[in-house]
Amino acid sequence: MTFLAIDVGNTRLKWALYEAGRPHAPMLAHGAEFLENIDKLSDGPWQAFSAPQRMLGCSVAADAVKRRVEEQMEELWDVPAHWVVSSAAEAGLTNGYDHPTRLGADRWVAMIGAWHRLQARKEPPRPMVLAMIGTAVTVEAVDPQGRFLGGFILPGHGIMLRALESGTAGLHVPTGDVREFPTNTSDALTSGGTFAIAGAIERMVQHMRSRSGQDPVCFLTGGAGWKMAPHLAERFELVESLILDGLLEIAQHRWPT
Repeated sequence: MTFLAIDVGNTRLKWALYEAGRPHAPMLAHGAEFLENIDKLSDGPWQAFSAPQRMLGCSVAADAVKRRVEEQMEELWDVPAHWVVSSAAEAGLTNGYDHPTRLGADRWVAMIGAWHRLQARKEPPRPMVLAMIGTAVTVEAVDPQGRFLGGFILPGHGIMLRALESGTAGLHVPTGDVREFPTNTSDALTSGGTFAIAGAIERMVQHMRSRSGQDPVCFLTGGAGWKMAPHLAERFELVESLILDGLLEIAQHRWPT
């Protein structure tokens, strides 16, 4: 019962083929494409394997992008496409958003992946903070009972820099370094964006400590997570595959075998 998991972000599509739609299933193949290259999937890597039995995807892109993915699948296989939509509860997690279906699917799926990673440790219940660093940055809070309490959304580093470039004369997107005391404009811009994101993450950790009286377990994910990891004062576990992990958890709950 092979399973195809697809994560469509703002700039790239990541996919993985698993032996089954369950956590820790062996990965048979994987890859990534920029969104402008989606139309090459059916002529490229997807040609190399037979039709998966099921597919589940998570997308933050426009419906037209999802349709392009479905067209690539239709060219090769007779497999229906299923896309995650955030709901009031799924796979053991409860959604505390005012309007649950308006929560970004990537946020919801990554939280499910992180929550189950935490539960697998068989430790006493603890709160959780999840930071996802990509084109945008999200910082989520989940209580020890598995209820999503809320989260921050802020611009990713690239968006911050482009905003400064377009709104401030003489500033250009830099290639500077992160420094404690920057002494040139490039380093100042790079450091400012990095520490702004770090500050939002660390503030959420403080909120969770104040609410629960416990140190939260903290996860870091997303395409630029590795860039942020060295600059955080809090201890974080960097896990690149949380959205794919979450899709496997949801698949097991939706289609138990």
